[in-house]
Amino acid sequence: MQTLWSRPPLPVSLALTEDEGVLVPLSARDIDVTVDGQAFRLAGRDGVFDAVSDWMYLPLGSTVTIAGSAGEVAVCTARATEVFPVAHIAAADVPVEVRGAGRSTRQVTNVATPSSFTGADRINVCEVITPGGNWSSWPPHRHDGIGECTVTNEEIYYFRIGREDQKHGDSIGQGLFHVYTVDGSVDETVTLHDGDVYVVPQGYHGPTVAPPEYPMYFLNVLAGPGEERSMSFCDDPDHHWIREAWETQAPDPRLPWSSAAGRTERA
Repeated sequence: MQTLWSRPPLPVSLALTEDEGVLVPLSARDIDVTVDGQAFRLAGRDGVFDAVSDWMYLPLGSTVTIAGSAGEVAVCTARATEVFPVAHIAAADVPVEVRGAGRSTRQVTNVATPSSFTGADRINVCEVITPGGNWSSWPPHRHDGIGECTVTNEEIYYFRIGREDQKHGDSIGQGLFHVYTVDGSVDETVTLHDGDVYVVPQGYHGPTVAPPEYPMYFLNVLAGPGEERSMSFCDDPDHHWIREAWETQAPDPRLPWSSAAGRTERA
């Protein structure tokens, strides 16, 4: 089980009685976080398109208080059974990768993934920035434990749709998202708006499509009941060949979009 909680009225307190958590500043700076009496200060950022942010891991059973100036903060949670220590990860230590090629190039910021952060029980968190005109979540993939897909993860997408000159989302921004299940009972393409949340309990998901003038950000939160914390997935076999096609395509020169130091300068 997993939840996404964002835009809290600060200050706020919460008790993670059954969950572990990952706290990610989205459009807030100088955030004071107290975890079981231990104080931390997060630098944060002005917006999701502005820079990579520092973040915190919040242990199962902890009591957390968040205070600071106005802005948007995400607390991502997942059911957990094992206690790991609280952690504050600097922005410079968050791995950023450019994934895909051509019009399928996107930036993936590995906040709390199995390869970037081992101090968690079940939760996985990453951020994706898709430049205007590009596709992400492509080829379509799933991780629902059905058939040959052995990993079971529910997933939450939290979207911010921006504009080229803005640091955060824009109220008129739009995008598209496609989801369909193995048995065909669900097959829908929805219009995304800035601030939308989409829950994917099962099935193939992808693509997410950013219109040419509106870059897209999404915060991904995944968790499941398996013994191994994993982000493994199964491609739709009809579209798996696309990964090989990337070998002959150049990556989008607009990426990487950002780093801990801010927006990437472009020639």
